Parts: sequence; structure tokens; C-alpha cells
Amino acid sequence: MTNKITNSLLVLAASGLFITGSAVAQTAAPTAGPGAVDPGHPRVNQVNRRLTRQQKRINNGVNNGSLNAKETNNLDKREASVQNQEQKDMAKDNGHLTKANQRQLNRRENRISKSIYKDKHNNK
Repeated sequence: MTNKITNSLLVLAASGLFITGSAVAQTAAPTAGPGAVDPGHPRVNQVNRRLTRQQKRINNGVNNGSLNAKETNNLDKREASVQNQEQKDMAKDNGHLTKANQRQLNRRENRISKSIYKDKHNNK
């Protein structure tokens, strides 16, 4: 009789662990996708933070009048191009950016950053 109870409790405990494990697996954070911020992927997060900061710089230039419509349009197109490239790079590597991809995107962002500075300061 005690063997039956012990076996039953053992089966219940094992099934409880199995159900709990599968529930945890289903609620795990999704993998990073294009443009998504995932704390497990610092290269993606770094590029996305940089894109966000530069977009804020462009918006500040529009708001304070230091960027005209033509300059803003050009900068926005270049930023969109970087975002598209990021998405393509991530699609190739299952939602991740390689170090080479990150370097390339940062080089492009460096050029855009210089353009933002020049455009904002040459209008005065």
C-alpha cells in the first residue's frame, strides 16, 4: 500500500515538474527580431539606442529651426537606410548582429552624425 502511495506521489511530482517546465519555456522572452530591443543581445541594443539618439538630435534640429525640410528629409532617409540594413543583417543571422555588421552600421551612423552636426551648425 505504501509503495502505491509513494509511486503515485512520485508520478504526480514528476508531472508537476514537467508542466511547470513547459509553462516556463512558453513564457520565455522572444528572440530578438529586427528593431527589437533584447537585453541578451548587446550589439542590437547598442545600434538601436544610437539610432534613437540620432533621431532625437534630428527632431531637436527641426524644433529649434536649425534644420530645414530638405536637410531633415535627407537625414531621415539615411537613418531609414541604416534601419533597413540592420533588419537585413539580422534576418541573415537569426535576429542577431555580428560584430562586422555592428561595425558597418556604426560607421554609417558616424557619417550621419557628422552630417547632423554640420547641417545644424551651418545654417546660422
